[in-house]
Amino acid sequence: MTFTHALTDGERQRHSSSFGAAAGAYAEHRPDYAPEAVRWALAGAPGPRVLDLGAGTGKLTGTLLGPRSGLDVVAVEPDAAMLAELRRGLPSVRAFQGSAETIPLPDGSVDAVVSGNAMHWFDMAVAGPEIARVLAPGGVLAGLWNVFDDGTDWVAGLAEATGPAAIGPRDVPAAWRIETAELHLPRTGADSPFHAPEQAEFPHGHRRTAESLVATLGTKAGVLVMPEQERADLLARARGYLAGHPATAEGEFTLPLLTSVLRVRRRS
Repeated sequence: MTFTHALTDGERQRHSSSFGAAAGAYAEHRPDYAPEAVRWALAGAPGPRVLDLGAGTGKLTGTLLGPRSGLDVVAVEPDAAMLAELRRGLPSVRAFQGSAETIPLPDGSVDAVVSGNAMHWFDMAVAGPEIARVLAPGGVLAGLWNVFDDGTDWVAGLAEATGPAAIGPRDVPAAWRIETAELHLPRTGADSPFHAPEQAEFPHGHRRTAESLVATLGTKAGVLVMPEQERADLLARARGYLAGHPATAEGEFTLPLLTSVLRVRRRS
C-alpha cells in the first residue's frame, strides 16, 4: 500500500471503507497488540476511562480489557459490519457506531483515546478538535500500529514478493518512524490543545501458519480494493513464497511484529 498521504481523497475513502466486506476475516486473522505498548500508551492518563476509536472488530479493545487492567473501556467504530464483529466477540463492551470526526460521547468524558491501526484514516483536521473535546484535561491520545519487523530476513523477502499493497512502506519500522508523527497526529504547538508527540516501539508476535498469514495479508486495505484477479495473483505469490521458505513452510511460526506507538497529551 502506498503512504496514506499519497492517496487522493477518493482513494483514501475507498481504502478506509474496504474492511467491512472482510470483517469476519479481520476478526479471525489480524493480531492483537503488545500489552507493554498499551501500558506505555496509557501511562500518565488521569483516570481509567478509555475510548478505543476506530475500534474495528475489537483487536485493541480486547488487549485493553486484559487481566487486571481495571480500565473502563468504550468503543466507537464507523463500519456496521466491523462493529457487529466487535459486539459479537466482546458483548460486555459498550460499543457505538460513530467516527473520529463525530464521536458520540460527551465533552471531557474519557481520560484516554487510543486507536489501533486506524488513526491514519482519520481526517485529523476535523478529528483532532473532536478528540480534544472528549478528552479530560491532561488526557492521552495514542495511536498504535502493528508493523512487520522486516529486520527478519524472511519477512523482508515476503514484502519483496508481495509488493506494497500487502506490506507497504507504512507497515515496516523504518518508514513508520519517519512518516507517522507528522502525518497521523493532531497539530501540536503552543496554540494547540496537545503537547509535542512521543514515540516508542515494543516487540510483538503473531502465531501463524503459511495459510493463515496469507489470510492476514488478505485483510489489508491495499489488497481488499484490488480487482479480484490481481488480488488472487498477489495472494498466490505470498503463498508460494511462504511454502518455499524453511522458516514458514511447515506448521506454525511466529510472525515478528513491532507494536509502534505515537502519544500526545492534552493540555490541562
